[in-house]
Amino acid sequence: MADRSGRDRVNYAATLAVLVVLAFCFPLTVRVGSAVGVPEAVSVSVMGAVLTFGLATFLVRWQVNRHRVHLERLAAARAQVAADPQNPRSYFVGGEHLGSLLLRLDRRREAAEVIDRYARLGGARESEIVALREALSSAERRQRRAQRREA
Repeated sequence: MADRSGRDRVNYAATLAVLVVLAFCFPLTVRVGSAVGVPEAVSVSVMGAVLTFGLATFLVRWQVNRHRVHLERLAAARAQVAADPQNPRSYFVGGEHLGSLLLRLDRRREAAEVIDRYARLGGARESEIVALREALSSAERRQRRAQRREA
């Protein structure tokens, strides 16, 4: 995993470096294009398209990386729960509850099951259970509203 993370940082650094070079070269490219006979509008359009593509690439990579981190945390939380299902603290990874992770990934049914199991544990705090159930009901309300809007 460490090798992959390092490689990702290098890829992000390379992407950022290309975007910085493009941003600084933009005025020079427009001048050179004008001197050669390329209309300024064409130069601006091409550079704008390249910058838009670069920004879109960066945003997509950021979202994918963020999703991968969520999945890794989910896997770690599931492993903890599988190792010690009777310990209420095993339901937390990095201060976040397994039910919250599942809700963030839009897995409401799994989250409901996890929250119910957690609520049945002896050492679970009532305030955490209430907060998790409120988050679950809020996610279900959002889903119902979205379904009504589609219909």
